[in-house]
Amino acid sequence: MSELIEIERKFLVLSEDFKLEALKQKRIVQAFLNSDKSRIVRVRIHGNEGFLTIKGEPTGDGISRFEWETKISTADAEALLNLCEEGSIEKMRYEIKYGDHIFEVDEFFGSNEGLIVAEVELKHVSETFQKPKWLGEEVTGQLKYYNSQLVKNPYQNWT
Repeated sequence: MSELIEIERKFLVLSEDFKLEALKQKRIVQAFLNSDKSRIVRVRIHGNEGFLTIKGEPTGDGISRFEWETKISTADAEALLNLCEEGSIEKMRYEIKYGDHIFEVDEFFGSNEGLIVAEVELKHVSETFQKPKWLGEEVTGQLKYYNSQLVKNPYQNWT
């Protein structure tokens, strides 16, 4: 069952320099059938592909949690988006290879515009990785940066 455990660290981004290093970028639209932190159910359209994802509650440090994802048709994803809780997330995801890792950088739009967050997936909790110069403060485990929470309390509402 270890392949169903997501291990990642999350950081704020200091500048848009990452865009110069991006290998690819895709627009993402997502919403939640259930946003309870113990069992999040997400519907996502990533580029031209649909996905259904279930995530469990994060560990105390926020670094790991259960994650199961399956590809679904874009038509099914669009239909499921209509059943989701109120609110959605729109963002552009950039993939940047740095050292031995791929950083996924999300630039948010709509009511979360101005927020840019980078994530790096790891093989184990204590794995080390090189940090790009545009990587800022670590926010791993801070619930307000979870997409399921950004729907409820968007970045533009923060003081």
